[in-house]
Order: sequence, then structure tokens, then C-alpha cells
Amino acid sequence: MIDHVSFTQMKDGTKDDYDFLTEHEIEYTKGTADRLLNALVSLDESLSGYQVTRLGHSLQSATRAERDGADTDWVVSALLHDIGDIFAPYNHDEYAAAILRPFVREQCTWVVEKHGDFQLVYYGHHVGADPHKRDAYKGHAYFDDCAQFCERWDQSSFDPAYDTLPIEHFAPLVDEVFARTPYDGDVIRPGAREPLVRN
Repeated sequence: MIDHVSFTQMKDGTKDDYDFLTEHEIEYTKGTADRLLNALVSLDESLSGYQVTRLGHSLQSATRAERDGADTDWVVSALLHDIGDIFAPYNHDEYAAAILRPFVREQCTWVVEKHGDFQLVYYGHHVGADPHKRDAYKGHAYFDDCAQFCERWDQSSFDPAYDTLPIEHFAPLVDEVFARTPYDGDVIRPGAREPLVRN
């Protein structure tokens, strides 16, 4: 039984080396949900100045999604939509979308990836940015979904008085999503749309 590979350059690896690595990588991926939940907690150390922490904002967004009757993909996407704030402040939306892409519906990934542009309608005019940047996506199948995501769950979730559910409430949903087979066509469903609001 080996405990590390034989090579120092990938091109020199053997089948046994890569079989060994594949086994370890598959085992490592089983901890993805826990690592993401820990990363969410670390959002409390990120950007300050709002009336709620970034973790509080993420939990509030997911709580609103759940109370709207949104499905699991939407709720987990709302929970993780700003997870890139610490490591990728200039493209946090793309960072979050990359994490979600193998495990949720294409609709949700697209919305998370573009939500930063869509949010500018609320404040772009205050910071010298184009508040109409979202217009570049007019006609896209998921345009209205992203606009609704921002309006109902994102821009409205900075309220310290809101009855926000704790992270423990969402942990089983995160576990469920990240236990899925990556890029499963029955999950990704390109072009499929599910309503954000069912209640």
C-alpha cells in the first residue's frame, strides 16, 4: 500500500499513481459540504459596515428563499451566492457560480454568476458604476429569474430585525447538494426553469 505517488512531475506518473490519487480525491470531495459551511462562517470576518454580517446576509437570503417555497437548488444557491466575498472580492459572483456549477441547475448557476451585475440597478449610480449593466442580458432565458433573485432575496437581506434561520438549519441541504454526482444531466438540466416563488 502506497501513501504517496512516485512522481515529481505529472508526466512521469504511473497508472497505480493515478488510481491512488483518484481514490484519495474522491474521498476528499466527500468533505466539500463541511468545508463550504465553514467558509460561510468565515464570512463573519469579511467586509463590515452593513447592519448584518456577510454570514447574516447569506443566511437571510436563504431564509427568504425557503419561505418563498423555493426548491433546494435555489435555497443553497441563495445561501452560497456571496461565498466568494473573502477570496474573490472583484468577481465573487463568478467564484460562487464555479463552486455551484457541478451540483445545481444551470438556471441557478447563471443567476449566481450574474447577480453582481444585476444588483447595480440598486446602487450603481451612487458609486460611478452602470446601474443598467444588467440590460446586456435582456432576452436571456434567465434574465427575469436573476432580477427576481436580487429583488426578493439579495438586496432585501440586510435587515437585523428579520427572523433569520441559523446555519445549522441549512446544513442538510448543503450536504444533499454536494453529495450529488457532479455534472449530472438530470440535475444541471440546461434550459430548465423552476420558479423562485411557490408560496
